[in-house]
Amino acid sequence: MTSAVAARTFTPAEANSALLKVRPLAEQMVAVRARLRELEDEQREVVKIVAGNGSGYAVGEARTPEFSRLSGELEECFNRLTEIGVEVKDVETGLLDFPAEREGERILLCWRLGEDAVEWWHGAEDGFAGRQRIDWDE
Repeated sequence: MTSAVAARTFTPAEANSALLKVRPLAEQMVAVRARLRELEDEQREVVKIVAGNGSGYAVGEARTPEFSRLSGELEECFNRLTEIGVEVKDVETGLLDFPAEREGERILLCWRLGEDAVEWWHGAEDGFAGRQRIDWDE
């Protein structure tokens, strides 16, 4: 999943305020994605068993109702985060960026599930590896 460029920008204070809504959605997104991965792994095992017994049944594309429900839930979390203005970078770790500006340049305020606050930023092209501490006043 990749997100479109968000229309709004955040100050560090606004990003931290948004965490009240963003954190629960990120927690839900990560938990749902983890369960979907478990279901994918279980399905792979079923396919191996069925394929190995020579029965000829094709179950490779079968999806359980739980998988379908969780897929919809994951999409809803993603959409709600995007509506807030957040860019989802990694659904498995809850890595999110808040578009911002610093000295007239487009940057991203960076937050990952488990961090207490939005305290990092990086250039639009730098990614997580280029994170730096927010060191400016608003």
